[in-house]
Amino acid sequence: MAGPLNEFLESESDGLTQAVSVSELNHQLKAVVEGTFPMMWVAGEVTDVAKPRSGHIYFTLKDDDSQIRAVMWRNVASRLRFELENGQSILCFGGLEIYTVRGTYQIVVRKAQPQGVGALQLAFEKLKARLNAEGLFSIERKQSLPKHPRRVGVITSPSGAAVHDFLVAADDRMVGAEIFVIPAQVQGNGAAETIVRGLKAAAMIRPKLDVVIVARGGGSLEDLWCFNEEAVVRAIAQCPIPTVSAVGHEVDVTLSDLAADVRALTPTDAATKVFADRSGMVQRVRDLDRRLRRAMRYEIERRRMALQSLAGHPAMTKPMEIVHLRSRLVDELDQRAKSAIDRRLQQSKSDVATLAASLAALSPLNTLARGYSVTSDSGGNAISHASQLKAGQRVTTRLANGSFESVVDKIDSD
Repeated sequence: MAGPLNEFLESESDGLTQAVSVSELNHQLKAVVEGTFPMMWVAGEVTDVAKPRSGHIYFTLKDDDSQIRAVMWRNVASRLRFELENGQSILCFGGLEIYTVRGTYQIVVRKAQPQGVGALQLAFEKLKARLNAEGLFSIERKQSLPKHPRRVGVITSPSGAAVHDFLVAADDRMVGAEIFVIPAQVQGNGAAETIVRGLKAAAMIRPKLDVVIVARGGGSLEDLWCFNEEAVVRAIAQCPIPTVSAVGHEVDVTLSDLAADVRALTPTDAATKVFADRSGMVQRVRDLDRRLRRAMRYEIERRRMALQSLAGHPAMTKPMEIVHLRSRLVDELDQRAKSAIDRRLQQSKSDVATLAASLAALSPLNTLARGYSVTSDSGGNAISHASQLKAGQRVTTRLANGSFESVVDKIDSD
């Protein structure tokens, strides 16, 4: 037994001399794992989401039996079209990575999308709900289109089919309108910015535009995504000019459609909504012409009958007769006024004479004329009683004709 024991002890001794460090072991594992496992899709439920200020996202993917840590670097997280939240079932595309510092492994996510619903569709629904809560799609804030616009702006690609379809349809309907094509990129990176600039340019055109149309032909959700960008949707909602969204086909509904004042199913449909039917306008003009002529004939006939009635009036047939009649009436009124004045004067004279007689009867001068006199003291006060006099007092006596002064010599109060 000594032989095998010695061999074992010798092998252990050789192993000790060949031991590796923890770092070396982890780096060897890193090389094996990352070189063995290719990039793959992994399905699982999100939990333990952490979003530090660095912009990276750390989370755990799990199923009923296992779990794995995952990381999404900032450059990937910034392009994510949905909000990563606990409890979501997602598909992650990435590769395994050994984190040698802790000796753990994780999946580095390069792409992610919700299971069952595409990432774009989920982003669409989330942004739609948020903007709707702000009232951006409210009917109350929408403007009406003018009945007969004279200046119309179209924001679209100048080389696309949308502008051609719109112009062909508009040419069959419009009457004397101007159309301004405002170039914009309608697909791909940077498209949203050009559409926003186009809306700002449309608002600055003078004289002012009557309607602005944002147009594009049909396409997939990805192709039309720039019309779901928040900046574009807000620019359409805030545009001071009535807006029409004509993006895609009938089945395509973008957030721009919901924010615009009017949604058109196609660019051709936009032309029919903006411009009234030319044949209908012609018929309308003809109807108005007939009504105007009929009203003019009626008014002319009414005025003719009124003139005939005036022509038979005495004022027109015998104008001097009315003048003479009025002159005679004025003379009669003048005579009646003079008679009334004379009667009033005679009555007034009689009244004055009566009052004069009454006044004369009450006058103290009449009493003096019958031999009476009035004696007064030096103050002009009438003396009616002997007790008012004193011996030697000077008094004045007024007669009917003149007066004299005397001195009281004797007073008899009897």
